[in-house]
Amino acid sequence: MYEGVVQDVIDELGQLPGIGPKSAQRIAFHLLAADPADVRRLVHALNELKEKVRFCRTCFNVAQSELCRICTDPRRDPAAICVVEESKDVVAIERTREFRGRYHVLGGAINPIGGVGPDDLHIRELVARLADGVVTEIILATDPNTEGEVTASYLARQIAPMGLTVTRLASGLPMGGDLEWADEVTLGRAFEGRRVVSA
Repeated sequence: MYEGVVQDVIDELGQLPGIGPKSAQRIAFHLLAADPADVRRLVHALNELKEKVRFCRTCFNVAQSELCRICTDPRRDPAAICVVEESKDVVAIERTREFRGRYHVLGGAINPIGGVGPDDLHIRELVARLADGVVTEIILATDPNTEGEVTASYLARQIAPMGLTVTRLASGLPMGGDLEWADEVTLGRAFEGRRVVSA
């Protein structure tokens, strides 16, 4: 325990996700020893983050104006929407350069134990986006965990009556992994998603 401002900074940093007490202490002492200009740049960047960044009114991805750069890009295919939990998932998919459609960020996943239900997510807005008849495929790219699976199942049930193609990202074994370390669900999904190998 430290006194005054040092402990206040450690306490505040410790509230960030993935930052434990020891990491918070290390960061606080790093900032204390850092050049004042570096700390001012960090403070400025954090202030800019809160003042200028908002969520796209169409897809709820992070944006610096009413619409995000993906929603305003005329080269993107409006017929395919990839549904993800968070904006960081958009970044992960964009890095693959495989998807050329648009996105919809739910803002989380259904988690009854955590108090998150369908009404707490941007599901209503997704259904409204599908009403104009432009979209033909919904790709469910929620996380491959219990909450992600529950969310994907819920969305599939909501979208099914609309007659759209609903697909789910394949999941299976990671490159460089060993079969002996794969859990049963991952291995089972790998078998379900197997494909023909051409000679």
